[in-house]
Amino acid sequence: MAKLRIECVGRRLRLDKICDAVYQTLGQKAPIKAELVFVSASEIQNLNRETRGVDKVTDVLSYPTLDGIRGKILDVKDYPTVLDDGELFIGSIVICEDKVLEQATEYGHSNRRERTYLIIHALMHLFGYDHMTDEDKKQMRDLEKSALKLLGVTD
Repeated sequence: MAKLRIECVGRRLRLDKICDAVYQTLGQKAPIKAELVFVSASEIQNLNRETRGVDKVTDVLSYPTLDGIRGKILDVKDYPTVLDDGELFIGSIVICEDKVLEQATEYGHSNRRERTYLIIHALMHLFGYDHMTDEDKKQMRDLEKSALKLLGVTD
């Protein structure tokens, strides 16, 4: 079976279960790859300012490579320009570890749980989901909850 794989830059993390949960939740079938980078608060603030025009620290940024894929089952033959060793490269995720620690404390759960949620959230963005309208937000949150449930993580 094909799968989703995250290449974590500069860190060794076991992300297979998170990837499998998102892959299964979205019903994907093609081999898919994303990149994950952890940065400091000042680094993510700079990225946020440079790429979104928002001069503040945020928890996660997503940089999708494909447009119009929301709700679609991806097929490598449809996207030959984003193949990387036979895998569809769907984009990059940047997470601020400082915000992970801060938000985990604020929400009263573990750092691991917060990191897991942010990775799932960012992957949903890479797959074209967003939370700009109430309807979009509900759809995205429902998918996130489904992936978390597959991991045995509850609210």
